[in-house]
Amino acid sequence: MSAATTRSRTPDRLCAEAVDLARAAAEEAAAPGVVGEHVGVVSEGDRVVTHLFECKEPGYRGWRWAVTVARASRAKVVTLDETVLLPGSDALLAPEWVPWSERLRPGDLGPGDLLPTEADDMRLEPGYSGEDAPPPNSAVSEELADRVEAEDAEIVSRAPSRGAIGAVAEELGMRRARVLSRYGLHTAADRWEDAFGAKAPMAQAAPATCVSCAFMMPLGGSLGQAFGVCANEFSPADGRVVSLAYGCGGHSEAAVMPKPPRPAAPVLDSMGADEFPLRPAPDSGSVPDHADGSPDDLGHS
Repeated sequence: MSAATTRSRTPDRLCAEAVDLARAAAEEAAAPGVVGEHVGVVSEGDRVVTHLFECKEPGYRGWRWAVTVARASRAKVVTLDETVLLPGSDALLAPEWVPWSERLRPGDLGPGDLLPTEADDMRLEPGYSGEDAPPPNSAVSEELADRVEAEDAEIVSRAPSRGAIGAVAEELGMRRARVLSRYGLHTAADRWEDAFGAKAPMAQAAPATCVSCAFMMPLGGSLGQAFGVCANEFSPADGRVVSLAYGCGGHSEAAVMPKPPRPAAPVLDSMGADEFPLRPAPDSGSVPDHADGSPDDLGHS
């Protein structure tokens, strides 16, 4: 029999009349003054009825105290089955629980917090294996060297000493248990493109893109083909990974300050001085020539 058919049947009369028994059970389970008015009766089956009472507990709006009572066949005594607090159709419910790994957002990690990664994290893939001994099919493995010696042949190099491979890998910066996978690279690129990409409002109004900006520091690896790091302290993306298609008003070539022009030469030279003689020259003709050689400057005797 379906649940709809079970709940649509007529409640048992004796169980439906046991409101006081149900209220006493609800008040015993709840705090004093929390059980409210009787709001309904639901038939759960043959001689099984649930009484619903309003819940006045703060924070439990729309919840109901559900007390189920029952009686045995041909019995006239109603007994208590269970008491529970259930949400109604308009009850205030907590949001669905989400695991912490799905609730975590960029920027939530604070000082001292540890963020573990799963062993099968899709963003990572195996990098340096950590094995110091080379594989058996390697040209420098001891197994292959012994085989060559048994065949009376020569081999150039033997297996390196233990730790030599790890030392070389550490010196080259490759001694990592896991590295970014292709999926990890794509997800990182999507995040950086959304934050500082070509579709950002700042980039839409920029005079040029970061690919031609002197403040853009390129990245190494495959991501360097599309991203770089901004080194302009006045840019909103200073110290951030930006797309080469991003741009801002702090572009190095957006507004080059012109050099001050050199002043033109003056038309009238007011700084120079002209030389004028105090006495006219003797051969100018304006002063009579005295034969006695004692000229009078003023022309008087």
